[in-house]
Amino acid sequence: MFVRRLSEVIGTERDVDWGSGQSRRLLIEKDNMGFAFLDTIVNADTDVLLQYRNHLESVYCIEGEGEIIDQVKDESHTIVPGTLYVLDKHDLHRLRAFTTLRLICVFCPPIEGTERHDMTSDSGSAY
Repeated sequence: MFVRRLSEVIGTERDVDWGSGQSRRLLIEKDNMGFAFLDTIVNADTDVLLQYRNHLESVYCIEGEGEIIDQVKDESHTIVPGTLYVLDKHDLHRLRAFTTLRLICVFCPPIEGTERHDMTSDSGSAY
């Protein structure tokens, strides 16, 4: 058993500027849990195209307002506290933050912890 606090992660190599906010990586691959667990901040007025080709992700909103858009189905879903969305098919999606969002994210398989989004890609940032 181990205990890790968000305050212990902020300002370390696990606190990653992902281009549109901060990704606080509480659990990563080397923690040997089989998944990664992140506390993620998305800056207000963010509009970013994303796709995780090597990971599945579930996201739970605990703060803020935004929307997630399935780029293939052209479906939009409001994100508010209490919303869970799941990217179960390596979905190409657009994330929009109307206010600062705070999201709890689980990745499977786990991320290594050093990944960053390629914000220059037209086809969506990918891990």
